[in-house]
Order: sequence, then structure tokens, then C-alpha cells
Amino acid sequence: MLRHFLRSRRARLSPVDVGLASAGRRHTPGLRREEVAVLAGVSASWYTWLEQGRDIKVSDGVLDAISNALRLNETEREHLYRLAGTNPPPQTAKATPAELARLQRVVEELLPAPAYVVDRYWNALATNELARSILGVGVKDSNYLLAFFIDPSSKDRYPRWEEMARRLVGQFRVQAARFPDDGSFDRMARRLSSASPRFAELWAQHEIRDSAMTSIEVRHPTAGLLLFEHLTLGLAESPELRLMLYSPLAMSGSSDGRFEQLVSQARA
Repeated sequence: MLRHFLRSRRARLSPVDVGLASAGRRHTPGLRREEVAVLAGVSASWYTWLEQGRDIKVSDGVLDAISNALRLNETEREHLYRLAGTNPPPQTAKATPAELARLQRVVEELLPAPAYVVDRYWNALATNELARSILGVGVKDSNYLLAFFIDPSSKDRYPRWEEMARRLVGQFRVQAARFPDDGSFDRMARRLSSASPRFAELWAQHEIRDSAMTSIEVRHPTAGLLLFEHLTLGLAESPELRLMLYSPLAMSGSSDGRFEQLVSQARA
């Protein structure tokens, strides 16, 4: 519950930890409510009511101020928002080089499945060799959506290109609505509309789709027609990132082992 969480976060901090002068010996460990209120810029009475679980209105700005005062990490900050009865704002921090290296190792271990990780804009942050050689992810443009609509080879690669195009645009519109204050989505839509008449037509229809295609056919120049089951997996430690996994189902055009040759080359 909210009061227990806030008390536990207060108890782990000392005045010195947050830049306050120590006022001598204390009967209980941690910060006092009045000290948290000062650090967060709210009245002591209001903070006490919050910690007591009273029915008071709490804004995102105040919750952020309390999060900063209590030195909460991102996971704790999200938990505070949910305990206060509101949805946490999306995290916007970029993945660190160490995190990107870890994601790259993960997707490489997923062979023989093409796999890649995208951010909120569908920029490919980590890709394995089969994602590049079969799906073309990150080859000509690091952004999957831009490459799909702008790269002429994508229509040769995907036999069901039109169906995929409709679904991708619908998903992109849903994704943009999740981040109404992020102008990058509008800029991407304008760029895509200028570069791809088909995107502009689909974007103007305002259709929405909140799920990916479950199976995807891919035509490879040497391995033939490949069929994959497509899974989109969220990453608990990085909510904005998604793992795109293509599990091989059928290789109707590569019975002579040409797909296996691609896998062997990718693992080499």
C-alpha cells in the first residue's frame, strides 16, 4: 500500500543523503515527513495526508517531485504512480551502450530466428545476421518503418506487402497516440508521407491496428519463400523497447537446405 511504500523509502535515507543538515539523534531511522515535504516543495500537512492514504488529488508533477525527494529509481517511480492511482508517464531514457551490447548478444543467441529490438519509433537498436540478410532490417535505414515504405526492395521481399503496410500504419498511429506530447511521430509521418504516396494514403484513412501479423511470408533471392511466426515481446526492464522475433515455420522454397546455409553463415 501507498503509506507502507512511502515510509519504507523514507526510512532508507538520512538527511545527509539528500543534502540536509542532521538535527542530532533520531528515535526512528530515515527522513521525517516534514523533510520529505521540504524537498518535494509541498506542505507537510499535504504530504502527511498522502502518506496516510487520504483521498486527495495528486498531480504528476507532485509525484515526480516526491520521487526525486526520495531518490526513487525508475521502477520505484512507476510503482509510486500506480499506488497513487494514476498511470506513470513513459520512460524516455535512451539505452546505454552496455544495454545495447547486452541486447545485441541476446538477439544473436536467438538464431535460427531472425530477431531485432526496436524503440518507440521502430528504430532497430540491435539486430542479428538473419534479420539483416532475410528481413533487411538495418541495412539501408535503421528505422524499420521508413525502410519498409521507402526501400523499393521491400515489395519484393514481402509477398503480402499491402496487408503488412495497412497493419504497420495502423500500429504506428496507435503508437503515436500513446505519446501525444512527442512531436517526433508527427515529423516521421510527414517524412513518410512525402516519400511514400501509399503511406500518405493509408495515414489519411486513420485506421488503427493494435496487433502485429501472426505469420509473415518473406521471399529471399536464394533461399526462396520463407514463412515465419511473428512475435512481439515487451522487455520488462525497458518498457519502451520491443523484441521482434520471427520463428521459422516452413521453408517451401528451400527444401534443398538453402535456408540452413543462411543460418550457418549467420553463425559463422
